[in-house]
Amino acid sequence: MSEIFSIIPQLIACKKAAKAINRLDDDSRKSVTSAIASMLLKNIDTILEANALDLAAIDKENPLYDRLKLTPERLKDIATATEMVATLPDPAGKKLSEIQRPNGLYIEKITVPIGVVGAIYEARPNVTVDITALCLRSGNAVVLKGGSDAQHSNTILVQLMQQVLTDTGLPQEIITLLPSQREAVGELLTATRYVDVIIPRGSQGLIDFVRRNATVPTIETGAGVCHTYVHEKADLEKAAAIVVNAKTQRPSVCNALDTVLVDEKIAADFLPLLIPGFIPFQEGVYADEDAFAILQSAGYPYLHHATDEDFGREYLSQNCSIKTVDGLAKALDHIAQYSSRHSEAIVTEEDAVAEHFLREVDAAAVYHNASTRFTDGGEFGLGAEMGISTQKLHARGPFALEKLVCEKWVVRGNGQVR
Repeated sequence: MSEIFSIIPQLIACKKAAKAINRLDDDSRKSVTSAIASMLLKNIDTILEANALDLAAIDKENPLYDRLKLTPERLKDIATATEMVATLPDPAGKKLSEIQRPNGLYIEKITVPIGVVGAIYEARPNVTVDITALCLRSGNAVVLKGGSDAQHSNTILVQLMQQVLTDTGLPQEIITLLPSQREAVGELLTATRYVDVIIPRGSQGLIDFVRRNATVPTIETGAGVCHTYVHEKADLEKAAAIVVNAKTQRPSVCNALDTVLVDEKIAADFLPLLIPGFIPFQEGVYADEDAFAILQSAGYPYLHHATDEDFGREYLSQNCSIKTVDGLAKALDHIAQYSSRHSEAIVTEEDAVAEHFLREVDAAAVYHNASTRFTDGGEFGLGAEMGISTQKLHARGPFALEKLVCEKWVVRGNGQVR
């Protein structure tokens, strides 16, 4: 960005304002977060009007359309999640350990807010509220860099939340929305003096770009390539219900199912059971040779021959791939090769097999006899999330309130010298 459009003044103001939210006591931060939930409910029509402007500019067939779309029900869910965040325990100010040293020093380790949290994300205005609520509740300021697709939605949401700050006597800059232009990203990624951590949430391309270019510490929230393995000892009716839910309930999100792995011993009995659930959604199925033959014989119309590129794909749409495998070991090999380490599931009535799968699979969330659609901060009782972290440092899985702190050592003495 040219100097005249630099975002640095905004970052400086946010850094300064962070002290105000950090100083608030627990009850005051609860009150601010709860007031945001109320503000959203009072302004549903205004928010939907702004969201309609964003929706008008995007193709309905684009997978981002569903992520971008707000409805009265979705806004009520966002407000409910925000209210839940307000009720959660404050993660800051906890004493993690204490040590009384022989020299008289008394040393405590406590949790403190991170400071200024930067978030870069695409086409999901709910993220604007989720991230802000989590940051405020934990005593952090937040810098939001949403995509241009959601510019109108993000703007009105931030204005409403800033109004809550103003009504409470807090500086608006605690919540800072950056310009939607891509050029703002470069300065944000290198603003080490003003931003303490950056969290990218969106496509693999966005995450890779942030990883390559950021000098500010980064916590990734990864794309989801999610599998469900139907074992030979599965309850087939239960398995069909789980697979259909995981794939069709909301296909544009990261915890939706992408690949079904089916034990070859039960494939002929199981795969036709998916048809009643898939037909209403015109689910496109990219099947290996065995699965293709079974589904074709059963009369399934939306069928394609799978290629290697159809495995390890995050579909984000009403499409999936199906592969038959010869036993648990082959299923584990396939997941190890193609998984993004987000959410993986097994359906089986054999507990020993399930425990082997849960122990062996390297993913942020692993499931036995349940849909991967539950990998979500709200569903896990965390209120909301910054995203689903697929890395292994600091936070993994639903990255929520408890991880928006770091540690500080407090040392009290009486003149000790070394």
